[in-house]
Amino acid sequence: MAGRRDRTQQLRGSRIAIAILIGIIIGCVCAVLFPNGFFNSSSSLTVNERLQTGSSSCESPARIKMLKSDFASLSEKNADLKKQVRELTEKLRSAEQGSDSARKQVLSLGPKIKPGPFGTVKSLRTNPTILPDESVNPRLAKILEDTAVDKEVIVALANSNVKAMLEVQIASVKRLGITNYLVVALDDYIENFCKSNDVAYYKRDPDKDVDTVGKTGGNHAVSGLKFRVLREFLQLGYGVLLSDVDIVFLQNPFRHLYRDSDVESMSDGHSNMTAYGFNDVFDEPAMGWARYAHTMRIWVFNSGFFYLRPTVPSIELLDRVADRLSKAKLWDQAVFNEELFYPSHPDYVGLHASKRVMDMYEFMNSKVLFKTVRKDQELKKKVKPVIVHVNYHPDKLNRMQAVVEFYVNGKQDALDSFPDGSE
Repeated sequence: MAGRRDRTQQLRGSRIAIAILIGIIIGCVCAVLFPNGFFNSSSSLTVNERLQTGSSSCESPARIKMLKSDFASLSEKNADLKKQVRELTEKLRSAEQGSDSARKQVLSLGPKIKPGPFGTVKSLRTNPTILPDESVNPRLAKILEDTAVDKEVIVALANSNVKAMLEVQIASVKRLGITNYLVVALDDYIENFCKSNDVAYYKRDPDKDVDTVGKTGGNHAVSGLKFRVLREFLQLGYGVLLSDVDIVFLQNPFRHLYRDSDVESMSDGHSNMTAYGFNDVFDEPAMGWARYAHTMRIWVFNSGFFYLRPTVPSIELLDRVADRLSKAKLWDQAVFNEELFYPSHPDYVGLHASKRVMDMYEFMNSKVLFKTVRKDQELKKKVKPVIVHVNYHPDKLNRMQAVVEFYVNGKQDALDSFPDGSE
């Protein structure tokens, strides 16, 4: 029994030894056939692919140099993309704060600058002009090319109702030799009148909303159309000096413009304070110690005579005024000034346009003339207006003719018979 047990143990040990030997042999074979292991992706390559891979390791330095160049290029592009992401993130943050538009405009003006010494810093007040777009109105573009001087033009809107005043104005323009003067003819009568008098004109394509007012409207109604009509002039890249027809030209106005602001307008003011602004103190005794409140006042810009540079704020001004006038029955001059002067506040973004008031004695309204100048002998001798706008008086034609008699023909009593105001 003991001998059988020993033989059984010896046989079992032999089997284990054989199994170990077989395992070793299989391991050696696998090591030779699969040097990178069973699950390495390279193990799936064919022999031919392995040969190709092997040959790639022996490629020339030129190939390595090219790969390095590609890597550098990709790194540069990656840096640019990161920069763009940062910029877009910053713009998004600005938009969320409600200032994206303003930021874009600031960025478009150029790089940031350091302020100079005390007393030398001057803010930017002259905005860049827009890029002209002749596709907006090729026909008008051709007319302006033939009429404008230095990309500037006087524009007057007229229909048959104001023909008599238009005649006086045209005569004053021709007397001065002003050639860059253009009439926007709002009806066939004025178109034919301009043709027969050799006056440059432009008649718009049919537009129901404009034509209804243009053909039958009075002075105030026609005046409101200008904000729609002038947009194309600015889009074409022209500076526009808008003139109502109740204006007499006595000098060439283009020689008296500053052109440093988006809007340059004559004033309805009749003194330095009212025309250029003043500190008006409001008194409220019930407030005791704080009874005096300071307010800033200025008389309105006159919407019948102003100069617009072809800038984004100028076009935005026209759009804002035209939009409001199309939705409600409002006086165009009131809306014109509200859009120019109201500041931004909660629920409202104001117009960021630079503005200048014209000299009230050069660009003279009829209140200044009839209430002040004609009664002051020194002013009558010294002051020679560039224009006189008969905006304060309803007897416009008679006063326009009197202005011509006084300033052109030298008739010293031509202004005397008129009252200060209207009767």
